[in-house]
Formats: sequence, structure tokens, C-alpha cells
Amino acid sequence: MKYMLMMHVNRNDSGGVVDWPAQDIKNHIAFQHEFDRGLRDAGEMVFNAGLTFPDQARIVRSTDGTPAVTDGPFPESKEFLIGFWIVDVASEQRAYEIAAKASAAPGVGGAPLGIAIEVRPIGETPPADA
Repeated sequence: MKYMLMMHVNRNDSGGVVDWPAQDIKNHIAFQHEFDRGLRDAGEMVFNAGLTFPDQARIVRSTDGTPAVTDGPFPESKEFLIGFWIVDVASEQRAYEIAAKASAAPGVGGAPLGIAIEVRPIGETPPADA
């Protein structure tokens, strides 16, 4: 079954990584690369990507067939989505195990960050003639 694992960070901490000591940033990135490699090697990775900060996001709605673009998503939000993985795993429990490992990415001094990872099953597309 496929799951989307979404990494949420606190708006107050969002700029913190750039202020970390260089070696801690390097260690964090190395962890992420090794984490992703492990998922690929296990055949569980479908796709993953990091996202830009919310100030670069836009909300688009159709207004009489033309795009109406506004800033977004929600400036008052305390947390935002910074990246995600789509995994294809045998069980919900395995998705939780992967999410827990992602959550434990190292921060300053190597301490686990405890990042919030939302785990959501990906729904099946209904047949076109349904």
C-alpha cells in the first residue's frame, strides 16, 4: 500500500537550520541522503521531495476559467509542510516505522529533532466509468 509521509515544521523553527553549525547541517543532510538511499534500496521509495518555504507558495483558484493567484497558503499557520516521501510498503506499521526514523533526523549536536511526520494512506483512483 502507498503512503504519503509529510514532514511538518514549526514556523518559529523554520529558519533555524540555516543558523546551525556547519557540521550539524552536513550531518543532517547526510542522514537524509542515507535515509532516502535505504528506502530506494529496499524498493519502498516511490518519490520524495523537499519544498520551499511558505512565502513562495501561491493559492490558485479558477475564476471564470482563468487562474486567480493569491499569496498563500495561510500566513497565520504555526506549522507548514517542508517535504514529503511517497512510499510503497507492506503494512501501515512499516509506514509508521519509516516516519519515526525520519522524525529522528539529527539536529544541533546530533540530538534527534522529533519532527512531526504525518502518515496518510494514498487512496486508490476509482475507475473512469464508475
